[in-house]
Amino acid sequence: MATIRRINSEAPSRDSKHSEVEAILRAGATNGEKFLQIDTYGSSERQIEGKISQSIRLTKEVFEYIKKEGERHF
Repeated sequence: MATIRRINSEAPSRDSKHSEVEAILRAGATNGEKFLQIDTYGSSERQIEGKISQSIRLTKEVFEYIKKEGERHF
């Protein structure tokens, strides 16, 4: 699991197709600090189907940055 506190933007290094996975967005708090957490679940070919593959927590500041970049991009 990782908590992202700082993030920067740059262009992708290559244009490759990624596999599609299921994800769940969770809102929570630890020690009074709110966060959004994205848990991804691996593909059906994984050894343990339904197990969390990656878990990433976003601070409010990182969420606001991603929101701004997303609005500009899309």
